[in-house]
Amino acid sequence: MNVRSYARIRGALRRGTLRRGTLRRGARRREGMTLVEIMIVVIIMALIATAVGVAVLPRLKQARIDSSRTDAQSVRGAAVMYVSENPGGDCPSVEDLTEGGYLDSSRRTTDAWDRDFLIECEGDDIIVISAGPATEMGTEDDIQ
Repeated sequence: MNVRSYARIRGALRRGTLRRGTLRRGARRREGMTLVEIMIVVIIMALIATAVGVAVLPRLKQARIDSSRTDAQSVRGAAVMYVSENPGGDCPSVEDLTEGGYLDSSRRTTDAWDRDFLIECEGDDIIVISAGPATEMGTEDDIQ
């Protein structure tokens, strides 16, 4: 309490104009936060969370696509080794590659959306396809 406030209270006490409970009511208002203040804080926090979500979600999608592309390249490398060691055989599946030791079972053998890779052999060319974010084969977001 500063000197000015103290002088005002003292003068009011002398004049008899200080009402009982006036100080207590003012002090009670300063003890906690009002509902409006709490609502404002909650709204600000919600706006910040929304902004972070808008900034992060597209990057998360791109990270999944990049991860699936890298995993598909690993599966393709294993499939190329399988075909070179088994000429004239069928196009391998991910299961064939894992069982044959061409693909380490501890490595990821599915895409980022937990869908199996599709391996297609067209002549000497081997294509490994992930369904991508749509999780359906044959759409424009497939990853090769």
